[in-house]
Amino acid sequence: MKKRTLALMLAGMMALSLTACGGTSAAQTSDAPQSQAPTVEIPDVPDFTDQDTSTILGLEDGVLTVGMECAYAPYNWMQMDDSNGAVEISNVPGSYANGYDVMIAKRICEAYGWQLEIVSSAWDSLTPAVQAGTMDANIAGQSMTADRMKEVDMAGPYYYATIVCVTTKDSEYASATSISDLAGGTCTAQSGTIWYDSCLPQIEGADLLAPADNAPAMIMQLQTGMADFICTDMPTAMAAVAKDDNLVILNFSGTDGDFQFATEEERAENVNIGIAVKKGNTELKDAMDAVLSQLTEEQFNAIMDQAIAIQPAV
Repeated sequence: MKKRTLALMLAGMMALSLTACGGTSAAQTSDAPQSQAPTVEIPDVPDFTDQDTSTILGLEDGVLTVGMECAYAPYNWMQMDDSNGAVEISNVPGSYANGYDVMIAKRICEAYGWQLEIVSSAWDSLTPAVQAGTMDANIAGQSMTADRMKEVDMAGPYYYATIVCVTTKDSEYASATSISDLAGGTCTAQSGTIWYDSCLPQIEGADLLAPADNAPAMIMQLQTGMADFICTDMPTAMAAVAKDDNLVILNFSGTDGDFQFATEEERAENVNIGIAVKKGNTELKDAMDAVLSQLTEEQFNAIMDQAIAIQPAV
């Protein structure tokens, strides 16, 4: 069956970096995770188990095969036990996946009574695997860009991220209130992201280092002083700050000093995070949307806060 074949094909594949970014409100500088109010209530998983989903492409066997990198806290990561609800990674024996993407995948599967299979895959392999049908979906922090949606269909959004910068408490940039205050700084972001390709070049006189291969490498460049600041999304920044109290988040969103896009439509496609399915697999997309539509942006944020709270120390 496709599940086992995929496990063999992808065995040992490790993660690269993913593309995820977003937008919210009001400029602020923070050295602590910016979570939603603790009273946010997450509704019970809807019960759609009475629906016949056996005709959905890829779900004939009742198993939803989901690809993700398993190396990008707080979206997804690998751990060596099943604590905090982690799910076994089918192609990496003895390891388990957890994080926001896993929580969303579990919620979808519980709603329909599907079995969840998680496959660890390199970033560049995710879309081809969905196109080939060896994965049913990618829940991996992928932005809903126009280019990506030419290749796959996407359910969601299942998260709305915020584009931010991160620096150190003792940095001359720690009090920045707009991107103009970052002029001339040495900076970087992950390779293949709008943070690196579109956002950092907007900073006047920026000394743009080579892009980092992944989020941990990007954060390490900041921590070791190679970079004055980095550009990423809010969840990644919150996860970094939770593990290193010497870091601060610079959030310019909602102000004139924020990173700019040509249109609000362009901003939306880069900040909305979706679930990729094979082009034309409308039944699966609609089934996932039915579950995601039960949650508000505030509730998505509350689930992300839960993922950040249980992320492993690195």
